Amino acid sequence: MSNQFKRISIRISSLAVLLLLAACATVPPDAGNNPRDPYERINRQTYAFNDHLDRYLIKPVAQGYNWVLPEVVRHCVNNGFANIFEVRNAVNDLLQAKPSGAATDLGRLAINSTLGVAGCFDFATGMGLERRHEDFGLTLARWGAGTGPYLVLPVFGPSDVRDGIGLAADAYTNPITYTQVAPVVARNSLFGTYVVDTRASLVEATKLIEQIALDPYQFERDAYLQRRYSLEYEGNPPPPKLEDVGDPAPAAPAPATPAPATPVPAPAPEGGGAAPVQPTPPEPSPPSPTPPEPSPPSPAPAEPSPAQPSPVQPPPGNQR
Repeated sequence: MSNQFKRISIRISSLAVLLLLAACATVPPDAGNNPRDPYERINRQTYAFNDHLDRYLIKPVAQGYNWVLPEVVRHCVNNGFANIFEVRNAVNDLLQAKPSGAATDLGRLAINSTLGVAGCFDFATGMGLERRHEDFGLTLARWGAGTGPYLVLPVFGPSDVRDGIGLAADAYTNPITYTQVAPVVARNSLFGTYVVDTRASLVEATKLIEQIALDPYQFERDAYLQRRYSLEYEGNPPPPKLEDVGDPAPAAPAPATPAPATPVPAPAPEGGGAAPVQPTPPEPSPPSPTPPEPSPPSPAPAEPSPAQPSPVQPPPGNQR
């Protein structure tokens, strides 16, 4: 028995060493310049370790899980785990002073645990009780805690300082973690099934990322930060401020420069030949101020009218 245990331990240690050696990621020269990810160099190494662990262990098991179990069974298992996490949602809604959200979570838990056969079927969504997502990281954000730097945790994947603290606190709101409720073997089996089921539901998504993402690490980091920001405001984040966008204000248009006058060709001479080009006249200087107009001259005296000729008198002999 002890020899068999030693062999298993040696194999696990060898696998861990191989994964560590394979996790030597290529780090870009500008790593760490992003203010949200100052530890990018370390995070990329951890990301490479998680990627190799997923590629050679978790992903093949998840693909076999999808191949063996029909979709109806996988859907039932996924709903069952989501129903268990309604306890975590309700506790964090109460800690965030959201009584309506806690009532929704508890209502979903009651309906799906009874009518839905231990959460296998989601009848609550059809009744208008939408599924929510709350955790202790969001509770800390509710009361003003900042995110802190972006982190990549071994095995757990993308996170940040605030969500890393919340991850440890959420273990106490997960019913699976209590050995009084479930024995150790059952608890570990449920944890393993949850990991495989979650990875199986993301097989197609990761395949798409591998096809379109030039830098999978950066793609996953940005997607995680955007999703957490959206969850913090329950899907309605405020629009970014103009100064946060980073686009400079448009510059004022420069005044138009007048085009230089083109020389006008003179008419061609009668004898033929090329017409001489007249030089462009210089621009006229601004006119000098206009002198005041002289006052109008006084009217000249009127000339005497010419004498009218006297009428011709008839000769005296002709008078009667």
